Amino acid sequence: MRIGVPKEIKNNEFRVALTPSGVSMLRKSSHSVYIEQGAGEGSGFIDEEYRLAGAEVLSLASEVWERSEMIIKVKEPLPAEYPYFKKNQILFTYLHLAAAGDLTEALLKQQVAGIAYETIQLANGSLPLLTPMSEVAGRMSVQVGAQFLEKYYGGRGILLGGVPGVPPADVIILGGGIVGTHAAKMALGLGANVVVIERSAERMRYLDDVFGGRLRTLMSNPLNIANAVQKADLLIGAVLIPGARAPKLVTEEMVRTMKPGSVIVDVAVDQGGTIETIDRVTTHSEPTYVKHGVVHYAVANMPGAVPRTSTFALTNATISYALELANKGLEKALLESNALSLGVNTYGGHVTFAAVAEAVGRPYTPLHTLLHNDAASEGLNSPS
Repeated sequence: MRIGVPKEIKNNEFRVALTPSGVSMLRKSSHSVYIEQGAGEGSGFIDEEYRLAGAEVLSLASEVWERSEMIIKVKEPLPAEYPYFKKNQILFTYLHLAAAGDLTEALLKQQVAGIAYETIQLANGSLPLLTPMSEVAGRMSVQVGAQFLEKYYGGRGILLGGVPGVPPADVIILGGGIVGTHAAKMALGLGANVVVIERSAERMRYLDDVFGGRLRTLMSNPLNIANAVQKADLLIGAVLIPGARAPKLVTEEMVRTMKPGSVIVDVAVDQGGTIETIDRVTTHSEPTYVKHGVVHYAVANMPGAVPRTSTFALTNATISYALELANKGLEKALLESNALSLGVNTYGGHVTFAAVAEAVGRPYTPLHTLLHNDAASEGLNSPS
């Protein structure tokens, strides 16, 4: 298969979809790999490393897209990249289509097979390609939250862990999944008071056991959320429903009750955000805005700020799936892997993930019906 890796063009996005070692693994399976010139520089990989791994380095993004049957990216394509889409091309990346109607329409128009990292799901319910970036984003949420609590950045002037004789900050985390767990780990490590609000009693028991009672857990309901938000110095939104828009759990009225200079970091912003006052997506160059006296951090590609760590972690997770697609071809890989098939959000001009279809107002078509129709057509058209 011909596989392309273009340079990411999202604001301050320095990650790249493959490390040189990932290229080497694809080449050993006899696949061609095209890398856009300079694609890896933000993560510390020079073009020569990719050449040595067996890739062909191309000077233009348009060349990479045109020559490739499968495009592997980090972030969802931006409008400038839509004209590069080709019929039946595989796009393997984070898509977050529930909050991206225009991108969904572009993929459908060109009949691109859009496979979203964030909806590939194992039988146990885990999301193996979302997990590594969720781990990074969870840890970063506390790191950036601590920074923006500093007075210079508009915060309350609070040290997250306090000092002897001075109480630490109150950190409220909405959601006890991968992001929330890693945020709690960082916040506790810095000495903060930590409360995790979660809807699953089983997950709360797990967190209580793992952290040895060092954090508090609360059942997710409007009253508990409102009371906790009012006390928060740092509020972290860490709620995920695979493929769907994030639920708005924190209302604007709740935000109004927060202390001036407190900080909100909404990790769910790329799925629409879980805090009502997160009404825009920010960038690493302009990461915050102030509303009702509260500092809001709404960067959709948080792990892009630590690209080398993130690129290694992402390639470690994605390369086996990329090899599966390349070695078997799209249809065979999807028919043989339920995890991969759950990653398919668009196929043949149809929306094939129910939560995305609902979010963008498009009909939902189960993927298996399309694959079986394709297989039947091939069988009818093949010689007897």
